Amino acid sequence: MTGPDPSYTDPRLAQVYDSLNPWREDQSFYADLVGSAPCRVLDVGCGTGTLAVELARRGHDVTGADPAAAMLDIACAKPFGDQVTWVQTEAQALDLGTEFDRIVLSGHAFQVFLDEAAILAALRAFRRHLAPDSILAFETRNPAFESWRSWNPEESQEIVDVPQIGPVTVHNAIVSGSRNRVTYETHFAFPDGTRHVGIGTLNYAEAPDLVRMLKASGFGEPDLYGYWDRRPIGPGEREIIVVARPA
Repeated sequence: MTGPDPSYTDPRLAQVYDSLNPWREDQSFYADLVGSAPCRVLDVGCGTGTLAVELARRGHDVTGADPAAAMLDIACAKPFGDQVTWVQTEAQALDLGTEFDRIVLSGHAFQVFLDEAAILAALRAFRRHLAPDSILAFETRNPAFESWRSWNPEESQEIVDVPQIGPVTVHNAIVSGSRNRVTYETHFAFPDGTRHVGIGTLNYAEAPDLVRMLKASGFGEPDLYGYWDRRPIGPGEREIIVVARPA
């Protein structure tokens, strides 16, 4: 992995995250996958905790894990944040001493694992933390769809109203892009005239490679979907959604 994106680690930039990322289809998908019966859930890359606190509100025993302290500070201050166990850790270093019925990664968090070694380390850490009859679920952008091509100032710019800050203008710009790796900038313009730039790199894994690495990490044949309505994956679908169970 590269160093952490300042968009997540800088406290001021972290405050913009929820305004940019309200409740989404992926979070509804994972909440439905967790189900209504109370169970133990690990939300990896939980960020500002939107999904984790909603699952806690629904009565689940939730742990949220993220490497960025600035994001966790926001998460634990939310309603029901005091009912979630928050852990600051990298996914590959997970060592929580407990098992979970569901492990989920939303918001394309899986794409921060930038090579096969990092993916395998994360998958094996997840497998160690899964109980019998459990589920791991995550999504990654489909490399065939090339969604990153719209990450330019003209198409990506938006203005979001951030509580206690005001209107913040945000846009993306590609530093380098290829089928399987994209480095991008996120530009922030604050109402007081200050500007910040975060930079991040994402891995776009191929579906056959994901299946192979899952099996090498102790999982069975996964279910793969191209979108949140569970349609099949294909070159015209923007997601690869993975639902896997221990072998």
